[in-house]
Amino acid sequence: MTSTAWIVVGVLVVLFLLWFWRHQRMLAGRARLMQEAIRNHDLTFRLPTRHMFSGERALQETLNQLGEHIREQVNLGEVESWEKLTRVLTHEIMNATAPIASISQSMLHHPAVKDSDLEEGINAIHNTVVHLNSFVDGYRKYSQLQKPVPKAVDLIAAVNDVEQLFPDAKWQNKLPDEVIIKTDPNLLRQILINLIKNAIEAGANTMGVECEMGQEGRVLLYISNDGELIPAEARASIFIPFFTTKRKGNGIGLSLSRRLLTIQGGMMSLLDEPRYGFRTTFLLEFPK
Repeated sequence: MTSTAWIVVGVLVVLFLLWFWRHQRMLAGRARLMQEAIRNHDLTFRLPTRHMFSGERALQETLNQLGEHIREQVNLGEVESWEKLTRVLTHEIMNATAPIASISQSMLHHPAVKDSDLEEGINAIHNTVVHLNSFVDGYRKYSQLQKPVPKAVDLIAAVNDVEQLFPDAKWQNKLPDEVIIKTDPNLLRQILINLIKNAIEAGANTMGVECEMGQEGRVLLYISNDGELIPAEARASIFIPFFTTKRKGNGIGLSLSRRLLTIQGGMMSLLDEPRYGFRTTFLLEFPK
């Protein structure tokens, strides 16, 4: 080979080594991004697959999908754990309060208590226990859900149906002409009602509904409102049963709504950044 040929070969080798080094740095950078996302419990990551070979692209797509599947399983496990804990707590509360209600009621009819200074205090105890029993029993019955029966549901018709229940609210709908999702229509209605009621109780006047297609054929539904902001310290706890930031709230609506969606293979989350023009946005994800 001539010296010129050797120079050309040397340049090509250097260029290849430079490209290979940059390519490996790109892959290492994406791996670090995934590690950081997992460390921060953010399983919604989706890293791009451009500038990759077919094998690398397939691996990256698989990892992207794996994040979604892990998030689904985490949400499902979280819901099941809270279900078990709530079941135990309601049982123990009912066992503890039942004798208090019975004894306080008997004392109210005792001659020594009736029309005495003790009557008002014992009556307050009795009423509080009865109210607590009623609340716990109501939640227990409410949470014993029927098995979902998914079917093809017209999302636009479902949203319009819920709108009629809240005529005083303003609605900003940005929905495609036709969106069909597979879900239990009764459970979907309950989820939407819970979200809108919560928003109105938080002072919301305007509701926003948007829809787009996600990965793997999932339907993404954004429910937004302009009500009071959810405090930063409460954002991680809003889906916990009985947790509430409202004086008269019972902490059931959001936890139940998430459970209703999770048992159907969907997911519900609170977005860190609400949709434009709103202060709070919930994301509902429906399976393909």
